[in-house]
Amino acid sequence: MASAKAYLDFILEQTDSPELTYRAMMGEYVLYYEGKVVGGVYDDRLLIKPSAGARALLPQAREELPYPGAKPMLLVDEVDRRGFLQELFRTVADELPRRK
Repeated sequence: MASAKAYLDFILEQTDSPELTYRAMMGEYVLYYEGKVVGGVYDDRLLIKPSAGARALLPQAREELPYPGAKPMLLVDEVDRRGFLQELFRTVADELPRRK
């Protein structure tokens, strides 16, 4: 099942950040923060990489697969909290290595 562009647009509006970009891939959307892959929108769910910082900010988050055969990611239920989403994306990006 593909994700609705309207859901992606909602996530982008919530962060209102030029650092957050996306790429459409096979009906889903991969999210980049400062050029680093931080998560994505899969089946109209916001999933984020399970970094230590993400786990600290989302202690009750369930791990879910974005698609069969993928590594588990954390499900973000609190998508209507602007400041929280901005902090979450920034935290995960800061923990990821720089692009080569």
